[in-house]
Amino acid sequence: MDRSAKKERFPLGHEITLEELDRDPYPAFARLRLREPISWLPALDMWYVVGYENVRDALLDSARLTTASPQSTIYDTFGEQVLTSEGAAHDRYRQAASRPFAPAAIRTHLEAAIQETAAALISGFEVRGQVDLRPAFAARLPVHVMLLLCGLPAGAEACMRRWYDSFEAALANFSHDPAIRETARQSVAEFHALLDTQLESLDDRGGSLLAHLARAPQRFCNEEIKRNLSIIFFGGISTVEALLLNCLWALFEHPQCLDRVRRDPALIPQTIEETMRWLSPVQSATRHVTAAFEWRGIEFAAHDTVNCMLGAANRDPAIFAEPDRFDLDRPNSRRHLGFATGSHACLGLHLAKAEARIALEMLLGRLDSLTLERSLTLPPSGNEFRQSRRLTVRWSPRR
Repeated sequence: MDRSAKKERFPLGHEITLEELDRDPYPAFARLRLREPISWLPALDMWYVVGYENVRDALLDSARLTTASPQSTIYDTFGEQVLTSEGAAHDRYRQAASRPFAPAAIRTHLEAAIQETAAALISGFEVRGQVDLRPAFAARLPVHVMLLLCGLPAGAEACMRRWYDSFEAALANFSHDPAIRETARQSVAEFHALLDTQLESLDDRGGSLLAHLARAPQRFCNEEIKRNLSIIFFGGISTVEALLLNCLWALFEHPQCLDRVRRDPALIPQTIEETMRWLSPVQSATRHVTAAFEWRGIEFAAHDTVNCMLGAANRDPAIFAEPDRFDLDRPNSRRHLGFATGSHACLGLHLAKAEARIALEMLLGRLDSLTLERSLTLPPSGNEFRQSRRLTVRWSPRR
């Protein structure tokens, strides 16, 4: 389908701008769902899929819609690893990395450390009465946890933060800006150099993810270990930081829900699930067409990019009643696709939930009368990775 034919068939898609998607994509998703549930967006040079069932079907169709493509920004940044491979290669990577992310392993080996880290971070600002939670807490907790999980030195935190920021920019770089690509590649090289140092002195009897991959029966070479740890490290930071900030934003936007959660912390897991639905930290899962095919009456060309919009699927009224309403009593919140689905569902989803739960329990339990300082807060933004870039809170410090 040529450019003029696309413009005639998908007029709504041609009206949508990057500015609207960054500021508030949900009205655009609603318009597309009604008239163009699969649409072409020239602003991003890709297909957008916004309905729940279509998104789910696309994520499950790895034969025609693949992550294993040189066009992928994830592949361009990190190379072949668990998220940019299919079939036997993907299974080999995923099976080797999955055990440390199982719920039982997290409870046994990580939850106490997460609690200790969260407590230490809060102690660093608890007496101040006001703080921007993103740099002081939400951005730091997952970095510490991933360093611990991977067996890397805690002193690497500052470097990891800088590397992470360049990774995030590169994965959203659908315009292929060469400066963004080069910065990310330099960061990948520096991260790999750190891993090389650790691999040289590795005690493979240890319990870290690095040691786990080094002694995997699949016999990974060092390059495979480094590529896979790169994407695992990125995912382990991005989702947790955004999920925590988005949970707090949702509660501050809905004071009655905040009051309920304060009175009954057992509601925190449901808060996390409903936030994943209502304000998805990762808004999309990108796929690439392996060969030309027809789907839902639309001809897709080989190598077309298809963005499966998780954030849009999670607001589909065909699945979620009154989808724009944040509802702690929603019976089917867990049907959200915030962690994707299929073979590439988020590897660390249980760890992300555990970190968010522990963090919320501690913040609400230790910071009395926690409220949002709106004049020093930015609302959530981002068309790929969505969160508040500044979330300032105040509370009554204890004597």
